Amino acid sequence: MVISEGKERPMQSSAGEGGEGVRSVLRALDLLALFDDSHRSRSMRELIDATGLPKSTVVRLVATLEQRGLLWSRGDGRLTPGGGLLRWAQLAQDAWQLPPEAVECLRVLSVEAGGESSRIYIRQGISRVCVAQHEGTQQLRHVVRIGAAMPLWAGASGHVLLSGGAAQDLHRAALAAGRGPDFEAVLAERVRRAGDQGWAVSHGEREDGVSAVAAPITDATDRVVAAVGLGGPTTRFTEERVSAFVPVLTKAAERLSDLQFIGGTA
Repeated sequence: MVISEGKERPMQSSAGEGGEGVRSVLRALDLLALFDDSHRSRSMRELIDATGLPKSTVVRLVATLEQRGLLWSRGDGRLTPGGGLLRWAQLAQDAWQLPPEAVECLRVLSVEAGGESSRIYIRQGISRVCVAQHEGTQQLRHVVRIGAAMPLWAGASGHVLLSGGAAQDLHRAALAAGRGPDFEAVLAERVRRAGDQGWAVSHGEREDGVSAVAAPITDATDRVVAAVGLGGPTTRFTEERVSAFVPVLTKAAERLSDLQFIGGTA
């Protein structure tokens, strides 16, 4: 059985962010985010309903995106991602394509962890995005869709990524959680612990029954630029097994840091 993640509905941008120009950009990006593996095409009505924006606004955004080649209107009237995105997709693929050494490192990590899935996350605003994964061999395993954005406040990888950030980053992540004023202190303690010990573990923070352990990947200046982690059912992530995971995980993190590949090398 495969536990799959990463098909959440896109988050709506706050209408209060920035001026009118910034709001228009955010709305256009939110509109593009409505296209995913489950919705490869959309009707104008679907876009209006999903965004909650006035029809005139959506029509204007769609027209602009079509002009720039970011949306395409099919013969049946439905809209799909436009050919203009192919250039950016190729650039992104080139930038985030793991070198063979990093691919092998994730594979070895998975094997040495008993077949758990291994993956790499980067920080993107108040989210963490999966940019690479080696699917484990356990019959019941945890799989995340590449490119999936998840909350930065939840999960071991989020704690690791926040450990390299500023206090305001932690504040924004805690606010996004919507768990009340006391949660920021809880999150701050998790992040502090991750920074002090050089790894983090989480159990059911984002989804019941799913656990993870993660360690930081750093750049040449020792700045945290990514997190490498293992994920799987909580029943397998016992204290004893987590203790066994940590040495192989931190070794993989050091190897990945040495490769200096995050974001491409060109």
